[in-house]
Amino acid sequence: MRDPVALPPMARFGPLVATDLRDVTDDLAALDSAGFWAVAADFDGRTVCARFGDVRREPRPAPRPGPAGWRGPDPRAWTSSMDRAAYERGVREIRARIATGDVYQVNLCRVLTAPLPPDSDPAVAPADAAAPGDADIDALGAVLAQGNPAPYAGTIRLPAHGVEIATASPELFLRRRGPVVESGPIKGTARTAEDFLAKDHAENVMIVDLVRNDLGRVCATGSVTVPALCAVEPHPGLVHLVSTVRGELRPGAGWPELFAAAFPPGSVTGAPKSSALRIIGELETAPRGPYCGAIGWVDADRGTAELAVGIRTFWIDRDLPGGPVLRFGAGAGITWGSDPAGEWAETELKAARLLAVASGEYTGAYPAEDRGGYASGSAGEHGGEHDAPTERPAPAGPRDTAERFPAGEPSGGERTVR
Repeated sequence: MRDPVALPPMARFGPLVATDLRDVTDDLAALDSAGFWAVAADFDGRTVCARFGDVRREPRPAPRPGPAGWRGPDPRAWTSSMDRAAYERGVREIRARIATGDVYQVNLCRVLTAPLPPDSDPAVAPADAAAPGDADIDALGAVLAQGNPAPYAGTIRLPAHGVEIATASPELFLRRRGPVVESGPIKGTARTAEDFLAKDHAENVMIVDLVRNDLGRVCATGSVTVPALCAVEPHPGLVHLVSTVRGELRPGAGWPELFAAAFPPGSVTGAPKSSALRIIGELETAPRGPYCGAIGWVDADRGTAELAVGIRTFWIDRDLPGGPVLRFGAGAGITWGSDPAGEWAETELKAARLLAVASGEYTGAYPAEDRGGYASGSAGEHGGEHDAPTERPAPAGPRDTAERFPAGEPSGGERTVR
């Protein structure tokens, strides 16, 4: 029998792979020091920053067939922390709070859980198995990359530290290029662009204002702008309204200050943020964990970073007496214009395809021509686009990989880059 901790630590973001774990800390100030870091910040407050010594570019491997690949939960085994009745009661309660002026918007979420098959646990896998077992979170990442490609897809595997995350996030939390910081809040979800409601646009504008205020706390006066507002962006099975907020950090502002100002992300909390967080604590019945947190990478040597909002995200929880489970979160932004049944349906829409992929019910590849420029494994296709003044950058993984890692040129920080 093998211990899941034996799975080697690694992180993968688009074509970027990091191995050779050097350090793990919860101190965000480390991100301003040196080296390449994978970051997993839970919505509920736990942060894990992992520095890796070997960073390289390589295509995302195709999903492995047979016992060496991913075998997810029984699709009938998923349970929700809030059933439909409870969720719709929560929507009505938030509307009541809006009516009294307590809040303008609250993102109400639920966590779905399903047990992993017994033979998918590396702890009980045959000792002579050729691979660490179906519960390797990177194997799930490969399945997601094929069936639900996403601009901020990533995997962080740190079993010894309780971090096993695979994300298919479509949403940018924070990107940094030197002092320039950018966020890409998503608010508004529909099956097609024609299905957007006035509520979706109002919701997006509201959160853009919140993100502007968040960044304004750490950016130079007058530097915060909105280059794009309510742009329609296609993703597998749905479309989103996406905006871009950009600013220039004031001198002396680093990662601790940036997180203090902007975390948790505004799009998954509400407005005002403090009131929304209080209501979330009252109404939600399960901790969000990595869901709605921040997941991504920081290159302290280059002063670059890309952190996703942890939506469309799976994580493995092994600390349960009944064995390991897979978790996934889904939510919706509630405003005065919300319909309880419609908001429940939005959470179902967001979850349906991804749960099918993770459970093996959807095994096809998403058509390459429909991937919107973020086909898995492409490298060096987005360099320089963060300088565009009037439009949100096309979705991607680490966006300037070729620029950041010229062939054979290490970027310092006691690591090998190849």
